[in-house]
Amino acid sequence: MSKLFVYIKSKLICARRYSVEIEQFFEDYEAGAQRKTLGRTITETDIVVHAGHTGDFFPHHMDAEFCATRPFGQRIAHGTMTFAIGVGLTATQINPRAFTYGYERLRFPNPVHIGDTIHTVVTIGNKSPDPKRKGFGQVVEVTETKKQDGNTVMYCEHILLVEMKETGA
Repeated sequence: MSKLFVYIKSKLICARRYSVEIEQFFEDYEAGAQRKTLGRTITETDIVVHAGHTGDFFPHHMDAEFCATRPFGQRIAHGTMTFAIGVGLTATQINPRAFTYGYERLRFPNPVHIGDTIHTVVTIGNKSPDPKRKGFGQVVEVTETKKQDGNTVMYCEHILLVEMKETGA
């Protein structure tokens, strides 16, 4: 058995250990239900790799000397990176009956710095039948990513389209 195969297999097993499939229909979602993810520490490598992927080399992310003279006093993570990691942390629960319709009200009220540890809290908000897709409902997940001091660093409303048990045919 090659070392590469063993490495890949161990990574797949690790990924399965941290995510679980939970089948939920639209009717199973309860407003106010909440879950909190594990934490993840943001590194300089995260910021550099994200800059390379996006082409966003704005000095607020890349230039420590420039940032020392600015209000945050140090480099800040990209908002798009904070969003990607914050939402990615929620992928520990996979629902095969749901998929993302979109995101609304995306905000970054506080900065993320190198060394901050973030986690995400998801709270089920409103839900309603989808006006365009018979047999589906919309569920809003209020998604807040917070850092270790409790301050919110990313807020958005994740809109899911979720299959209904009863289609009302």
